[in-house]
Amino acid sequence: MVNVEHILQSVQSGIMDITEAKRLLEQAQQEAVAQRIDDSLGYAQLDVDRAARTGFPEVIFGEGKSAEQIAAIFERLMAQTDTVLATRVSPEKAEHVLRQVPAAEYRADARALLWSRPGTAAPAGDGYIAVVCAGTSDVPVAEEAAVTAEAMGRRVERVFDVGVAGIHRLFRRLPLIRGASAVVVAAGMEGALASVLGGLVSVPVIAVPTSIGYGASFQGVAASLSMLNACAPGISVVNIDNGFGAGYNAALIYKNRLKRDEQ
Repeated sequence: MVNVEHILQSVQSGIMDITEAKRLLEQAQQEAVAQRIDDSLGYAQLDVDRAARTGFPEVIFGEGKSAEQIAAIFERLMAQTDTVLATRVSPEKAEHVLRQVPAAEYRADARALLWSRPGTAAPAGDGYIAVVCAGTSDVPVAEEAAVTAEAMGRRVERVFDVGVAGIHRLFRRLPLIRGASAVVVAAGMEGALASVLGGLVSVPVIAVPTSIGYGASFQGVAASLSMLNACAPGISVVNIDNGFGAGYNAALIYKNRLKRDEQ
């Protein structure tokens, strides 16, 4: 265990230089964070200091967990953090959780449960993230991205059903999309929308292949490969149907842009 008082005394007396002291103090911080694990539930070890390290608390992945487990973890995180997000929660599980945690809100389109402590700061800055999807069938994945970014304190503009089959629908919304700090694009079928937008905007594009499509789409594999092989630069690709990952990345990009603007 690092002794912080000893480090400060060593710097004061000239025994230790500032560079070494900084390294040891960072080590002390990491050790302190590592100790703050809540394992009292037995089936889960809650990383209650994740927000201090990464800027956002641990998120509950609802698939594979029972409604009782989700509710218990949700309540425990509410006591430790200002925001709790649970993804991939079915309506049936959500109904049970809301009986136990009535303060939470269920976003049905995103299959997400969300709670924020009253008085939590409003989104910072004047910017926003654009969440774009090719077709209405892609909306659940796009909404997961949007709700995630909103949970992280970012404003989101939604642009839905603008796929390449009717590309004129996209062009009329381009001014809004181009004004974003980052763009999330959810598309199934051949996943062409991400490549199209990559050549039209000057901000990072985070592509989400969805499992929407007919047989040869291979549950999103075709869209994933198309996005990975896109010729337009500036595109990053997350896993199939991973709206959460895309929304999280977009929120981080926006957060770091705010930091630069403040410097």
